[in-house]
Amino acid sequence: MNQTFDWSLVQSFLAALDQGSLLGAARVLNASQPTIGRHIAELESQLGVVLFERTGRGLLPTATALQLAESARAMEAGAHQLARSVSGAEAGVSGTVRITASQPVACVLLPPVLARMRQALPEVQVELVSSNEVTNLLRREADIALRMVRPDQASLVAKRIGAVKLGAYAHRDYLRRKGTPRQPSDLLQHELIGNDRHEDIQQGFAAMGYPVDRERFAFRTDDLIACWEAVRAGLGVGFVGDYMARTDPDVVPVLPMLPLPELPIWLTVHREIRTSRRIRAVYDFLAREVPQALG
Repeated sequence: MNQTFDWSLVQSFLAALDQGSLLGAARVLNASQPTIGRHIAELESQLGVVLFERTGRGLLPTATALQLAESARAMEAGAHQLARSVSGAEAGVSGTVRITASQPVACVLLPPVLARMRQALPEVQVELVSSNEVTNLLRREADIALRMVRPDQASLVAKRIGAVKLGAYAHRDYLRRKGTPRQPSDLLQHELIGNDRHEDIQQGFAAMGYPVDRERFAFRTDDLIACWEAVRAGLGVGFVGDYMARTDPDVVPVLPMLPLPELPIWLTVHREIRTSRRIRAVYDFLAREVPQALG
């Protein structure tokens, strides 16, 4: 065996073994197919063995490859454990972090993210506050905030980590009863779910050239969770974030061509608190995972 054996090549070997092809391994590892092929060839050279037979239908592992797989998986498990140790518990990251977010983000988007964070940072407890008030951070009532508006206070640091895509949605039962709108003007013939005191949706209709008054909306609320539940109940066509709509397969998009704005999400923290290892670990985790949850 070559004494310069490169352990990092094991990842490509396991991906090729699991996927059965260089292309599949490349997709899993977000690498190029030639790179994976080069890794396999180099590993074979360093070990002095043949790991795969190249066939028309992909890669066929040799008996040697299957024998090495168990040890390779043990190495992979060790690497994952090392990564978890560095990012979380063994690095001494423990204690409580208080997070504040808008109601839909707090109730729908964050819980699955926080479930994954519980695995990565098991010694961290979370307090979640459903609120839109920026003053929560200024009064130190929260450590981290997720906002749809960038705060302008100098003592706060904000990082844009993604955007909420909005769409018009309706329940399948409603569409069976009322029909499916085919063009924006068709919405005026439908039951609409809109705002009570806020005028964002009315302004959106006006921007499309369809000025409407509040009486045009059959159901009105400024509570975004109530709006979502109204859509799910079949009250009419409503406007919600795509990430919310994905949680119910019976709620389907209508008029995907509507020019609806995206709402940016800002991850915000007090400047003086960024130096906390506990808060920094949670901040970094949310910055990484929330964009994936948005899709």
